[in-house]
Amino acid sequence: MDMRALKCFVWTAELGSITRASSELGIVQSALSRKIQHIEEELGATLFTRLPRGIQLTPAGRQFLEHARRILREVDFAKSELKDHPLSVEGAVTLGLSPTLAPIVAPGCVEHVRRYLPGIALKVVEGFSSALLDPLLSGRIDIAVLTNPPRSSSLRQEPVVSEEVVVVTAPGARGIRPFYTVEELCREPVIVTSSFRTVVDEQLRKLGKQLTPSMEIDSVEAIRRIVIKGNAVSIMPASTYQEDIKAGRLEAFHIADANIHRLLVICSPLEGRSTQAIQQVVEALAQQFSALAEEGAFRIASPGKAAQEQLARPGMKPKKRTR
Repeated sequence: MDMRALKCFVWTAELGSITRASSELGIVQSALSRKIQHIEEELGATLFTRLPRGIQLTPAGRQFLEHARRILREVDFAKSELKDHPLSVEGAVTLGLSPTLAPIVAPGCVEHVRRYLPGIALKVVEGFSSALLDPLLSGRIDIAVLTNPPRSSSLRQEPVVSEEVVVVTAPGARGIRPFYTVEELCREPVIVTSSFRTVVDEQLRKLGKQLTPSMEIDSVEAIRRIVIKGNAVSIMPASTYQEDIKAGRLEAFHIADANIHRLLVICSPLEGRSTQAIQQVVEALAQQFSALAEEGAFRIASPGKAAQEQLARPGMKPKKRTR
């Protein structure tokens, strides 16, 4: 097992496709498959299962992905520290994050910059990926974390997390069924942001399906409040309402028969427009994603587990649902 093999595994896991990973890495599919097979043989575990379209990580694969990310990130960070002393870096950097990511990623990133990169004036702006791409290309923002971005010869793109998309409901609204199928999802009148609907529909279209939303609301917080009251069902990345899911205020359900996901990619200018300050913030951001992934921020437990644990605590009784 070497660094190249680890990188091949991580890219394949993030992209959910051996074909796409081989194209991005510039190696033939057979060579990529052999590298993954050698890792599996060394670990004594199967890392991927094949789906009708693409591949999906096994439980062992998800566990190993966290270790592989951390190893690659630590090596990159070590190179960066040896090359440049962070405290000497100065400059202004503008970072763009989506409304679903800003509450999760911004606090840790800001803390890192204040503590270790005091010479950098960091500005964080919020917007959906579709709204961040043009300012990034035109130089009005320096870095953005985009969801499933198009390829661009003007940007450096570093995939950091392939995050599962889940169906989110009020507690008890689903009944005892522990998951959704694609067929059920496409019949469900969900509420969703217009930007995220585009991401999901692009993947469903390959299966000959599409969402039938009852409403589009471009406010993540408004959707959260509506779903908590039991007035609607939504579809979101697993991390978006993580705190509410753990607290039992919401329940999240896997989509059992398809690998619907969002690929989060750190996008920054190529060498011609890049600065030392931008590079350091990209490193800090990537480390933040790695730490969050290790903490489980981008995945959910078994459907309904948070609510069941809450009800199992001494003195807790099931709450009656009100409309």
